[in-house]
Amino acid sequence: MHLDGEPIRSCSTPLRRVADRLVSTVEGLSKNNSHPLQKAWIAHDVPQCGYCQSGQIMSATAFLKSVPRGKLPTEAEIDAAMAGNICRCGTYARIRAAVSDAAKALAGAAVKQTVASAGQTLKKAAAVPGKAARAAAGRKAR
Repeated sequence: MHLDGEPIRSCSTPLRRVADRLVSTVEGLSKNNSHPLQKAWIAHDVPQCGYCQSGQIMSATAFLKSVPRGKLPTEAEIDAAMAGNICRCGTYARIRAAVSDAAKALAGAAVKQTVASAGQTLKKAAAVPGKAARAAAGRKAR
C-alpha cells in the first residue's frame, strides 16, 4: 500500500501510523482494472498464487511514478526497484515484462497527452486572427 504516496509494508505498519493520512491500495488504482499496470499484469498472466501481488503492483506503481517522463526503465532498473518484494512462485520474469509494458503504455499516454495539448494550443492560436500566421512564421524560422 502507499501512505501519503510512498510505498510501505502494510503487514508491519501499525494502524496508529496511518491515522489522518492518505492510504492507497491496489483497489484504488482503478475500478475496472483499466490502469496500465493492471492491464499489463493481466496480459502477462503474472499472478500465480496471488499472495504477493498487491505489494508487487503497488511497488511497481511507485517505481513507475519515479521514472522521469519520457524515459523507459531498463530491466536492471525494474529488478532493482522490485527487489524488496519476494514472489514465492518465482514469476519475476513476468513481473519485469509487465512493469516494462506498463511503462511503455504510460509513456505512450504521456506522448498522446502532449500531442493533444499541442493541438489545442494550435487551435487556440488559429482562433486569434494573425496569431496562427505568427506561430507558423516562428516555426519556419527555426
